[in-house]
Amino acid sequence: MEQIYTIPVNEKFEASAEDHSLGCPFCALYNMLEEDELGLILGASMMEPDVRIKTNELGFCKTHFDMMFARKNRLPLALMLESHLGEVEKTVAGGGMSDLLNPGGETIKSLGKLDSSCYVCDRISRNFRMMVETAVLLWEKEEDFRKKTAAQPFFCLPHYRMFLEVAKDRMQKKRFGEFYKSVSALEHAYAEEICGDVSWFCKKFDYRYNDEPWYNAKDSVPRALAFLSGHIHLPPENNNK
Repeated sequence: MEQIYTIPVNEKFEASAEDHSLGCPFCALYNMLEEDELGLILGASMMEPDVRIKTNELGFCKTHFDMMFARKNRLPLALMLESHLGEVEKTVAGGGMSDLLNPGGETIKSLGKLDSSCYVCDRISRNFRMMVETAVLLWEKEEDFRKKTAAQPFFCLPHYRMFLEVAKDRMQKKRFGEFYKSVSALEHAYAEEICGDVSWFCKKFDYRYNDEPWYNAKDSVPRALAFLSGHIHLPPENNNK
């Protein structure tokens, strides 16, 4: 099964199964896609007419504006900003029949649409969904992948929900029952573990526990945050962590 997404999905699941400090394999896949998209948009894709049309229309969210700016590759970013700002200027200027009938109405609508759109987010979302679908397909078809899935440290809650959602949509009821039993047991075990670690972290600030060991609690707060909301939007040097 050599479909386009099977190799990266297998690689990230295998890496997290072998090294639990890597965390959720779906976060690693998301970060890989994000790194690829940012590299393209600040590189070869930047001058492609069809890409510029879309970036002019959609713009970027604050997260991806900040990530592009942090890369210090300023000329490609400035060129995109130049043409995108031209479109924004037209929106801000308003005018036309619609403004005569409903002053500011069309501007508010257009700015609201722009505020919720991002070229990079759209690209990642489309490809990431396919990767989750690939993971579900691999789980159904390959015993080895079922073992890799069972060996994961955890899935962050947003990606766990998406994994369940896609599996429920694609699998027959009986098969989904088997899938859910396996992944929910893994997820519950980690939820129980991180609850205990965070509770112990809190206790360590009570003088009565000064002489007690930390066990696995020292890094429990960042691990809890990664579990609850994912570990994404990493700088390039941390994309494999």
